[in-house]
Amino acid sequence: MKRLILSATLIASLAACVSAPTGPTIAVMPREGKPFEVFQQEDQQCRGFASDAVKDAGNAALKDGVTSAAVAAALGAAAGAMIGGGSHAGVGTGAGVGLLGGSAIGAMNASGKENQAQTQYNIAYQQCMYAKGNQVPSYATPRR
Repeated sequence: MKRLILSATLIASLAACVSAPTGPTIAVMPREGKPFEVFQQEDQQCRGFASDAVKDAGNAALKDGVTSAAVAAALGAAAGAMIGGGSHAGVGTGAGVGLLGGSAIGAMNASGKENQAQTQYNIAYQQCMYAKGNQVPSYATPRR
């Protein structure tokens, strides 16, 4: 029972590490003469647009992390049973070691997907803000 609780706790902590982007990590400025209130409205609209663009990426990162942990726990349990001669201790130890290793691998995979989601979010946000005539780094301000 302790091992089951520990396993569930590790999987839950892995899931807690994965999150969708909460905002852009780039600076965008209003074009000259644009009222700040208008810029703030556009910012909120573009944040919504960017969030919709990466909605599935955050879910995929979470799913991959949990799947890696579960598969590794199962493989660890099988290996533990073989090494431990089929004893319950060997199965439990193997599952624990497999879950720990799988959690680490899952966390690394999830982290990579999380970084990819942030990049996609930033691109969608930049496109939207640029289309609204704002100053985006590395791009000339569009003429209106």
